[in-house]
Amino acid sequence: MKKLLYVLAAGVLISCQTQSENTDMQTDNPFYQEWDTPYGVPPFGQIKNKHYSPAFEDGMAQHLKEVEAIAGNPDAPTFDNTIEAFEKSGDLLNKVSNVFFTLTGAHTNDSIQAIQKEISPLLSAHNDNIFLNSNFFDRVKALYEDRENLVLTIEQNKLLENYYNRFIRSGAALDKEQKARMREINERISVLQVQFGENVLKEENKFELLLEEDQLDGLPENVKTAGAEAAAEKGYEGKYLFTTHRPSLYPFITYSENRELRKQLKMGYIMRGDNGGELDNKEILREIVNLRLEKANMLGFDTHADYALQDRMLNTPDKVYDLLDKVWPAAIEAAKKERDLMKAMSVEEGLDIDIMPWDWWYYAEKIKVRDYSLDESEISPYLMVDNVINGSFILANKLFGLTFEEQTNIPKYHPDVRTYTVKNENGELVGIYLSDWFYRSSKRGGAWMSNIREQSNMDGNEVIPIIYNVGNFNKPTADKPSLLSMDQALTLFHEFGHALHGLLSECTYPSISGTATPRDFVEFPSQVMENWVFEPEMLAQYAFHYETGEVMPDDLVQKIRKAGTFNQGFGTVEYMAASYLDMAYHTITEPLAMDINQFEDAAMNEIGLIDAIVPRYRSTYFRHITGGYSAGYYSYLNSEIMDADAFAAFKENGLFDETTANAFREHILSRGGTMDAMEMYVNFRGRKPSYEGLLERRGFN
Repeated sequence: MKKLLYVLAAGVLISCQTQSENTDMQTDNPFYQEWDTPYGVPPFGQIKNKHYSPAFEDGMAQHLKEVEAIAGNPDAPTFDNTIEAFEKSGDLLNKVSNVFFTLTGAHTNDSIQAIQKEISPLLSAHNDNIFLNSNFFDRVKALYEDRENLVLTIEQNKLLENYYNRFIRSGAALDKEQKARMREINERISVLQVQFGENVLKEENKFELLLEEDQLDGLPENVKTAGAEAAAEKGYEGKYLFTTHRPSLYPFITYSENRELRKQLKMGYIMRGDNGGELDNKEILREIVNLRLEKANMLGFDTHADYALQDRMLNTPDKVYDLLDKVWPAAIEAAKKERDLMKAMSVEEGLDIDIMPWDWWYYAEKIKVRDYSLDESEISPYLMVDNVINGSFILANKLFGLTFEEQTNIPKYHPDVRTYTVKNENGELVGIYLSDWFYRSSKRGGAWMSNIREQSNMDGNEVIPIIYNVGNFNKPTADKPSLLSMDQALTLFHEFGHALHGLLSECTYPSISGTATPRDFVEFPSQVMENWVFEPEMLAQYAFHYETGEVMPDDLVQKIRKAGTFNQGFGTVEYMAASYLDMAYHTITEPLAMDINQFEDAAMNEIGLIDAIVPRYRSTYFRHITGGYSAGYYSYLNSEIMDADAFAAFKENGLFDETTANAFREHILSRGGTMDAMEMYVNFRGRKPSYEGLLERRGFN
């Protein structure tokens, strides 16, 4: 988490402890101590839930004092005493925040969720206390307006620009009454965001499809075994349990021959947050969207999208829609052809059904087998999770000279976490890497990368990053290791690409290091890493059968390549429908009064989405847009245009070409957010990217 992206400071919590009680608590609390652990990794085993709130309280208080000292400095503002001083502030608050928010996503519980509800509005208020501070803003403004006369590095200029824009976009130039309302809006949104995510997690953990042996027709043995073990864990002996968590959902709807059961499970997934009652998210989303519109209007923007896009590569809604509209016609046409193939297959089987969302994965797999002789169950034995992880390490070594050495003495927050030291080609330590790939109910869905500590190098004090990846793959069963699908292997390499972006950062200031780039650029370094996964030269390095140890045979590799554009219509449409939905919510110019489901239906009808496909994220579980991707879910598409173009350079020069890899590292991975994003890309590639490469890759030309 970057200080610039969410600065954690606000009103001071009122404490009832006496000074002696508070001193005792500090003595007992790991957040007040120097961490005598390998590489300064948090001592997770010593940190208790009771330690968070006091550390947050004191962290905010300390940070606010530091900010007030900067704002009230009688000396004329300089980069050092204002901007750099702020970069160095908030140590305790950053310390507790980075640990706490790691756990809220990866290993939460009722106590942590209660603390998150309590602390989120306080952190929002603290953030406002900084960026609505008139004296602090005056100093930043003075520096910004005199920036041409200052002797600053490229990175310092970018940092100054970022802070000035952050103050303006936070409302520092508003009047007193408007600032008060801005605080109310920010606080309320922070509360609603927590509630939205918590509701989705509870809905995911609530739904159960409990089956008997005679209801498992079509399921491979490993899927049955996983269902039996899941049922046994819940005390359902002799039963088979399937849930809406993706590692359980997708194998079932891919292989189950029982259409009604596929429908039940898929509907359980797409109705999350839309079932009425206390876990329903419709009104929460409406309030978030309307508050965002009000906030944007206060700051002089017509819509939230205009506000959110101001500092992106595509900096207006028209530019985003222009991108989406260029790709959508070809994508929906391809998806319709794929649907028609499935319809024809159902007719051949004597069913003659209209293809629906619970049919797509089932028939897509059957068509892959029929038309491409490609069976997912034939591939997954070569994608044992340990081998795929090792493959990502091999790629990092071949491209960037990195080595990952697993360690057993580094603290971790859950037994499933694996810890590594990361060294460069010279054997120098560049970072610590934690991986946490297996599903558990205490973890939110999806996959992601974040950091417990950012890379920085202020005053020659080099701080190495602590980076982690999180996923939700199936755990090994009693008789089989964890075997990944093709999509899951791509996901692992994607998130590992984010990790490399954090690990290879070589920046001075923490708030613009690593992945602190524009939202529609940050997915580029991660998406480009997906390109290697199924290249024959790469598969030979890691795709070994988990039983025989044999490398994936050439005929199977060729089948994968032959089927490379199959089902791309579905994948693109499913994703783009969610992107259009995101933009629909955030380009409203009047408060949203329409029923959320009616609004979603209208948005999907406008683009012509077919009944066989639902958006990748429906409104009531679209956590991307209630969080940091509002008016930004299109970013993956924008990034893919760059990644298709960038990978072409490797295809032209050699899959592991050292010169190309060094240029990518120098101009992209090491730079963080220290320069204009397009400028970084042009420095690497020598020109701007073209979207035609994406259409060709997906078979839309």
